[in-house]
Amino acid sequence: MTMDISEKRQELEALAARILDLAKKRGATAAEVSASFDKGLSVTVRHHEVETVEFNQDRGIGITVYFGGRRGNASTSDTGNAAVEATVNAACDIARFTEEDPHAGLADPALMAKSIQNLDLWHPHVLGSDDAAALALQCEAAAIAAGNGKVRSDGASLSSYESLRVLANSNGFLGSHSGTRFGLSCTTIAADTEGAMQRDYWYTVSRHFAELEAPEAVGRRAADRVIRRLSPRKAPTGRFPVAYSPDVSSGLIYQLLGALSGGALYRKASFLVDSLGTQVLPRAYSVVERPLLAGALGSAAYDGDGVETRGNRFIDGGEVASYVLSTYSARQLGLATTANAGGVHNVEIEGPSEGVEDIYRRLGRGLLITECMGQGVNMVTGDYSRGASGFWIEDGEPAYPVDEVTIASNLKDMLLGVVAIGRDVDLRGNLRTPTVALDAMMVAGSG
Repeated sequence: MTMDISEKRQELEALAARILDLAKKRGATAAEVSASFDKGLSVTVRHHEVETVEFNQDRGIGITVYFGGRRGNASTSDTGNAAVEATVNAACDIARFTEEDPHAGLADPALMAKSIQNLDLWHPHVLGSDDAAALALQCEAAAIAAGNGKVRSDGASLSSYESLRVLANSNGFLGSHSGTRFGLSCTTIAADTEGAMQRDYWYTVSRHFAELEAPEAVGRRAADRVIRRLSPRKAPTGRFPVAYSPDVSSGLIYQLLGALSGGALYRKASFLVDSLGTQVLPRAYSVVERPLLAGALGSAAYDGDGVETRGNRFIDGGEVASYVLSTYSARQLGLATTANAGGVHNVEIEGPSEGVEDIYRRLGRGLLITECMGQGVNMVTGDYSRGASGFWIEDGEPAYPVDEVTIASNLKDMLLGVVAIGRDVDLRGNLRTPTVALDAMMVAGSG
């Protein structure tokens, strides 16, 4: 069953208006309300049996009030009159005892989204638990069949999710955002002739149920991925070319954007402090944001401050052209918001691309990384050291799987060392990245 989106929107909008009125009566000079309603179904199967069926239906309210430059926040999931009044009172009490912050406050009314366009994000689909279980069982069965006796299931899951968000503030802004998301995943385990185990997975996600990959395709992909990891060897130790597969190259862009985020910059917790105009990528490449793509997973017409989103070029021609800023972090830095309160929307790498086989040939002898482990990234210095697994490239082709590898470098060198990007862009999230090849990293494998 899907939610009545029109009725729920009216309910949340009326609730937001009531909260803003209460905050004003309590003496707040400004206020903001975020109200949400979420509904979802998740079914997991394992070994041909339904393991879990989970339904969720949640609502939440976040209230922020300002008394000049003093700010208070409180939240609740109870929309009853007494709970709402108590939450507003709690936010006001917190604000009265906080220190004055000259950067606190609502975004400039002139920047608020005026006309909120339809981004094609709402595609409800009636999906019962029996239907969801049947699809997950098909996915699991396909994985086991594709494994030819080598593969067993570690579970397959199908999820359906609907959400509605309403944001309102005392400057007159009122916006709503509704979206659907469907996902199907399968995790597989396999053992080689010596009993050594490997684990892998595959998943598909879309705002349209009909656009998910077929269950059989997801299962086969999960089986193929785990089988190719069997009987790994040690990688050589030395300085070699490296390529990140699309599954993990998004991590590089995530770290770049993290270093460009206003919060890290005004706290001096980034290796890219005062980097506007600094070259961080080869001149051929840019990192851009496209928040208004119809139907995309990261699309949004306004950010968490209600500021209208627009295309951004964070890296332009290899140089830092913009930081990633909310209203608050922009004020801290004396700059203008980039409409990124709450995160980024549909970030892509622009530049010349080539086929994956061409990238392997370019590497010649090196490492293709398909999984990274650990959190060994120092965002202040850029120092980078992580565990990894993947495939050793020999004579321009994947030769054998490798694991228990350590890769090390510095993010500054890694980003400037990008030599190629692929055409195999992974569209399953906010960061839409392809295979990314680097000129060299330290690889520690066999000694």
